[in-house]
Order: sequence, then C-alpha cells, then structure tokens
Amino acid sequence: MALSISAVLLLIIVVFLLVRKSGLKAGHAVVCVLLGFYLASSTFAPTITQLTNSVAGMIGNFKF
Repeated sequence: MALSISAVLLLIIVVFLLVRKSGLKAGHAVVCVLLGFYLASSTFAPTITQLTNSVAGMIGNFKF
C-alpha cells in the first residue's frame, strides 16, 4: 500500500510540474488521468501492477 501511495504522489508531482513548466495543458493532463482510470479497470491492470512492483523492487535493491 505504501508503494501505491508513493507512486501516486510522485506521479501527481510530475504531472503538476509538466503542467506548470513544460506547457502540458490541463486538458491533456485530464486525458492522461482518464487513461489511467481505464487502464486500472482493464485486463492490463495486473501486468502493469506487476511491472511497477518489479521496477520498484529493482530500484530498492540498488546500493549507493
């Protein structure tokens, strides 16, 4: 659960910065959010979740 909340906060910050600094229009951001909701309810959701967890685990194993 903590991973999901962290990922959501990170993505919110990225979208906010893209809207403010890179010229992403609010309408485009809304379309991206809607795409996320539709992907979450699609058959691709388990694959996306597994991929996200694998990448997060890989990043967590890096030694600095």
